[in-house]
This record gives sequence, structure tokens and C-alpha cells, in this order.
Amino acid sequence: MTADGQRPGTPLRVAIVDSNGRPVRAPGLGPWLARVAPRQARGAVTIAVMSDRQVRALNAEYRGIDRATDVLSFPATPDRSAAARGRTGGGRSRRSASRSDGAKADPPNAPDTAVGRRDLHLGDIVIARGVATRQARDAGHSLGTELRVLALHGLLHLLGHDHERDNGRMARLESRLRRKGGLEAGLTERGRA
Repeated sequence: MTADGQRPGTPLRVAIVDSNGRPVRAPGLGPWLARVAPRQARGAVTIAVMSDRQVRALNAEYRGIDRATDVLSFPATPDRSAAARGRTGGGRSRRSASRSDGAKADPPNAPDTAVGRRDLHLGDIVIARGVATRQARDAGHSLGTELRVLALHGLLHLLGHDHERDNGRMARLESRLRRKGGLEAGLTERGRA
């Protein structure tokens, strides 16, 4: 086992950090996401758990929406189909972000990952800690469960899925994977309710 609780050779490597790139304690989140991830999820992902204020600033800067959101996804490469399409800013890379509602934005200067350089970096998932805490309370489950819901949703966006434009494919995949991982409801399903 590695320091983050994952087995060496796991197809998906997950680092969980704060806005400064320091490890964040989120028991079981990395191994859980690696276990339920679709087969094409090979490489490394960084999950940055940040304050609502920080996520609000990212959302305002990259999407023009001045409020915190629950999860943002920033694919590392522009060829991640629907999730990689977004506006580009002056001098920025063509990487994009997907919000939980499918909207797009350019990536922030994400913290350096704690994963090894040998891994292909799929991208970064940014989660607003306060929003996640409130959503967990409203849904009647733990913050750990909510982090799993948001991380899975963010990962699917990193892999190119887009629930706004895919005729339900992402929702069906998310539903199957969340059941595999023991979650009762996914983010896409809650959005429809």
C-alpha cells in the first residue's frame, strides 16, 4: 500500500490536497474512487478541497459566475470530448473546466499534484468544502459520502462526459458507478429532482 492507501499499480491514482497542495485527510476517498472508476480512467487525478471563497473566485474568474459551486473539473488535455470544450482566455492553455451542471471554463493554476510523474495526469477536480458540507447535511449523509458523490461526478467530466449534451449517457454511467460504490444518489440525479 502507498501512503494514500492505494495499491501500487492501481489504474487510477488519486491525490487529495488543499489549495496549497498539502495533503487533505479524506479517509478512503482515493481508494474508493479508484475502485469505482470506469476502466478508461487510467492515470492520476488531483482532488483539491478548497474553501467556498476560493471556489467562488475560480467560478467568477473562469466562468463569470460570482458564487461558489460544489465541484469544478479541469481536464488536463483538450481532447477530452465534451468536457474539454470551453472558452479560452488570453495566453491560457486550451484546457477547460466542467461544473457539476455541465458549464465550462478555463482551468485555474491548480496546485502541484502529489501523485508520481510516471502517471498520465487526467486533470484536477476542485470541491468547495462548505458547499459539500451543506449538501451532505441536506441529503442526510456524511461529508465523506458527499465528497464521493462530487469526486465521481467530477471524474466523469474529466473523462469527457457531459450530462448537458449526452442524452443521459453520463447519468446512466454515474448511476451504475455510484451503485457499485455503495452510494444511494448521484449528483446528476439530485440535479433532476
